[in-house]
Amino acid sequence: MATLHSIQISPPLLNSSCAWSSNLRDLQELYDSPFTGAITTRTATIAGFNQDESHTVVFSNSSLSALNSYGYSPHPLSEYLGWVKQILQGSTSDKPAIISITSPTADGLESMVSSIQELRRELGDLERTPSRIAIELNTSCPNIRHASPSGYSFVHLLPLLKTLSTAFEADQTLTIGLKLPPYVYREQFVDALQVLSGIMVSSRSPISFFTCTNTLGSSLLFPEQVVAAQSADSQFAVPSATGGLSGESVHALALGNVYTFTQLLRGPEARFPSLSEIKIIGVGGVTSKEAMERMRKAGAGAVACATFYGKEGVRAFELLSS
Repeated sequence: MATLHSIQISPPLLNSSCAWSSNLRDLQELYDSPFTGAITTRTATIAGFNQDESHTVVFSNSSLSALNSYGYSPHPLSEYLGWVKQILQGSTSDKPAIISITSPTADGLESMVSSIQELRRELGDLERTPSRIAIELNTSCPNIRHASPSGYSFVHLLPLLKTLSTAFEADQTLTIGLKLPPYVYREQFVDALQVLSGIMVSSRSPISFFTCTNTLGSSLLFPEQVVAAQSADSQFAVPSATGGLSGESVHALALGNVYTFTQLLRGPEARFPSLSEIKIIGVGGVTSKEAMERMRKAGAGAVACATFYGKEGVRAFELLSS
């Protein structure tokens, strides 16, 4: 079991936010699986993302990897709140739902967090132990035109982080996490933690977990490298040419991100003792039980997958557990 502030994930295995957790059917199937200890919604915006035929995913023909050009969910946050309410009201389980959200502005994020808190109050989640609803702020989608992932610049992310800090100060039962992009040099990890150490609430971090990592952007595959390209005469595997790479191709990088954060938070040379309670959900190339165990050895408190789930369906979680 993994405890992330007020929520418990048992078993410590779940899906990460992805295109295969987009709708009520997806989420209900994930929730009903005895092999998931939590579910994560696809990342929602207030009004929904304008998804079209250029947004897609392809699977590599040489490894269990994928390239996607998806943005955020076409479904607005209000739909996810209704679906999560339906799922949780239909169950007595302690299994939590992590609602993944994003916003380019602090005002927009404040509105989204307020809506989630309204649902928590309606379901009695503020008084419940353990809680069944958490928030994940996605700072890391690489496929949004003219909007680089904010997780690569924590200084610019600060207004959103302050909004989350204010929400946590008002309700310290609220579990909040950040979905982060893959980092490739040490200063990126240190800079992120340095900023977070400056938004403490009564000596506690408002951030309870990191989801490490999202896909690796600016990746390119050609049609001959994938199972089925967009069309026979396509120049590239996805319409946008580049996209976010996931699965086995990023496993080593994801392990390194989990390990580096763990060492900086709790290792022999930990530099941020005030943030030591932050847990890691390890994501990236979790395509086998062995890969899941590597994530745990690197420091992940819980492990999530998307590409393997997209390939195998909800059966993926049984395969990871067997």
